[in-house]
Amino acid sequence: MSHRPKWWLDFLRIIWPLTTISAKMTQWPVFGPILTFLVKPIFTGKNFHVSYIPINATVDGTVSSVIPEKLLEELIRRSAHRVTINRCTCRESEKCEHFLVEDACLHLGEGTMNVDRHLATPRTVDEAIAHTRKMIGMGLVPMIGRVRMDDFFYGEPNTGKMLTICYCCSCCCTIMKSMRYFPNDVKKSLVLLKGLRVIVDNEACTSCGECVAECFAGALAMGDGGITWNESLCKGCGRCVTVCPVKAVSIVVEDMDRAIDDMKGRIRERVDIE
Repeated sequence: MSHRPKWWLDFLRIIWPLTTISAKMTQWPVFGPILTFLVKPIFTGKNFHVSYIPINATVDGTVSSVIPEKLLEELIRRSAHRVTINRCTCRESEKCEHFLVEDACLHLGEGTMNVDRHLATPRTVDEAIAHTRKMIGMGLVPMIGRVRMDDFFYGEPNTGKMLTICYCCSCCCTIMKSMRYFPNDVKKSLVLLKGLRVIVDNEACTSCGECVAECFAGALAMGDGGITWNESLCKGCGRCVTVCPVKAVSIVVEDMDRAIDDMKGRIRERVDIE
């Protein structure tokens, strides 16, 4: 077991604002480059590599919720062990008004057996699938991948046997709130789902600017010809689709089977969940 004390989640809630503050500090003159040099190894390479699976993407007219469920259910069924964290530190720290703190992350793999039971609850395959369907049904966006810092947070030795699946809300997600301050190498560790494209119908668009304002990656911009999408900046969370009041923004994944295979391959390179 990880031997984290019972008050550990309370401690994480108190110190959690430091995650955003430290991201901002990387932009400081003189001290910023030093901090970046020290922390970059933790948030790049095999230590940090994640992708969003947008719940509002479509493939040949397929119902959107089927896409993330297909991938997540396969991972859950393959996993040696599963837990859900008892309280979402992001939501608890931000005092989320839209989702319960119990609507928290799912972790997969043998490494989750080391997490103290006062931090996380073991789940059967069916319970983990039900949790995923509930989170997606509420509009939360799955973020999947290797997050080395979670080993520290939950007391798992660095064995590469724990996969993180967060269910993110834009109001509280640490990455969504902090990514604009990340060094470029760290930003590249958030990988766009293969074949994902954001399409803006500028004839229907009213230029309200909601999608531009909500894009934490800065991938949308408003110009004389309407809204433009920058693929190199996009992280594929799908928030732009959700906030558009006239449904002028859509997400398409050209070949979901290929995208899922690519995602599974990237996971296998970094995490052993079986």
